[in-house]
Parts: sequence; structure tokens; C-alpha cells
Amino acid sequence: MIDPHGGRLVNRLAADKDSQALRKAASEMPVMELNNREMSDLTLIANGAMSPLEGFMRSDQYESVLDNMRLPGGAAWALPVTLSVKSDELAEMTPPFMAALRSPSGETAGVMSVEEIYKVDHESEAQRALLTTDSAHPGVQYLERISRTYAGGKVWMLERPTHAPFQDFDLDPAQTRALFKDKGWERVVAFQTRNPIHRAHEYLIKCALEMVDGALIHPAMGETKAGDIPAEVRMECYRALLDNYFPTEHVALSIFPYAMRYAGPREAIHHAILRQNYGCTHFIVGQDHAGPGTDIQGKGFYGL
Repeated sequence: MIDPHGGRLVNRLAADKDSQALRKAASEMPVMELNNREMSDLTLIANGAMSPLEGFMRSDQYESVLDNMRLPGGAAWALPVTLSVKSDELAEMTPPFMAALRSPSGETAGVMSVEEIYKVDHESEAQRALLTTDSAHPGVQYLERISRTYAGGKVWMLERPTHAPFQDFDLDPAQTRALFKDKGWERVVAFQTRNPIHRAHEYLIKCALEMVDGALIHPAMGETKAGDIPAEVRMECYRALLDNYFPTEHVALSIFPYAMRYAGPREAIHHAILRQNYGCTHFIVGQDHAGPGTDIQGKGFYGL
């Protein structure tokens, strides 16, 4: 089976006994609030999907990725994974210090060893990561909403989140790797989707199956832009295809708790890297992959 990106599958999920101790300690820590994207990123860092990352990016990682599409150690990486500081008081604190991470629903989701607090230029980040500063782009809109102060450092997640009503299709990278091993799949293609699978997609997946042992249907189930079809509706489509159209011995379905950036070509690379951590050797890139639609002139942001 293909190695995880960077050589090992990161695990930042606290064991049961450690989780209890960390939760108790977190009650005495300053609190950093997470938005929906940051909560998804925490989940994917903790379960190893974002290996080799062990936390939210420090400034050296952030700048290296924006400028070179590589982490400082040389591993390819396409997009920043950052935590914005929402509190003026926290923004003025001097690292290192420990902070509790509070989920959008108000629960203590994890703890962070804050190694750095740093300022960023969102226009520069948008131009380098998204290739545009057009406010019609949902990724630019996200940057316009958040703080220009970021915190970097390693994280621990206190417990693995559940994603009802998709629990039966909620597999971490270690679990998909175990599934592929059990099925005897060595060459596995991942199909990224945030929409229902239409006829051309079905055909594309079946064509890919002629070259590999199995396919992982891996829909993004984190935050998406306004107008995208709700996750519950999409899952009905995926399950219908799995039950009635795809060869079940060669196709698996699992959710991907990822928040879209709509960064086009760079996000296509990002998606492929993360699927390597799930054990996939191949990746289907569709037309205008991860594109948000058109800009204010009615043209595609990424030339499509």
C-alpha cells in the first residue's frame, strides 16, 4: 500500500485516559474559538488525513506553502492550514502557551501548544493561494471575514467527532487503509465530489476501475458555499449508486469531513495529497476541479 504523505500517518487524537487529563487541564487554559473550517481542519489533522501536519501552520510553513507549494522540510503541500485568532487578548499573548480549542457548537474540541502568533496579509494570501482577490470568490470572502492574526502550533483533539447521520460511512485514514487491505486493493482511485454524481461522473469512475483495483467515493462533507446541494441529499445519491450501479466489490463510500476552499488547481493537488493519506494511489480530477463558478465578469476563475 502507498505510504502516507511524509512517510507516516500522524495521530493527534488523545487516548481515553489522556483525553480526560487534557480536558481537565483545558478548563484552566485561555480559549481559542474555531470556525467551521478550522474545526474540519482540526479533525483532519488529528486523524492523519493532513499528514505530515501535526497542527495549524506556523509562519514559516505558511509562507513556504504560499511561495513554493512545499512545507519547509520539502514535502509538497498546496494550501495553507491556519487558525485565526478571534480574541484581541489572545492576539497580544506571548507564546509559547497552551490554549483550549472550542468548537463552533461550544464544546472543548482539543488543546493547542501555541508556538507562534503572527500577522498576515489576506490580499497577498488570496492572490497566492486562490490566484484572485475578487470578492465574488468564496475563498476571498472567507479571508475577508476572519482575523489577520494567526496562531501556529501542534494540536491534540480530545475525542474523535461523530458525523451523524453518516456514521456508517465515516472512516478515518487508518480505517480506509484497513478496508483496502482487507479487500486486497493495492491500486485505489479516489473520487472527490461536493455534488451529486451525474452520468458522466459515473462513467468516469467506471473507466477508472478498468485500471485500478478499487474506487473510493469520497464526498466533502464539511462547509461548502451557499447554493451547494445539502449533504443529506447528496448522500442519498451516493448510496443509490452504490446499491444499484457500481460493482460493490470494487467501490467503497466514505465521507470526507473537509471544508472546501474553492482554490481550483491548487486545491486539486491538496485533495490528492490528502487522499494519499487515506491509502489512495490515484485521484480523479474533474473539469474546473474545486472551482467556485464564475467571477463578476462571468468568467471562470480558473480558465474554465
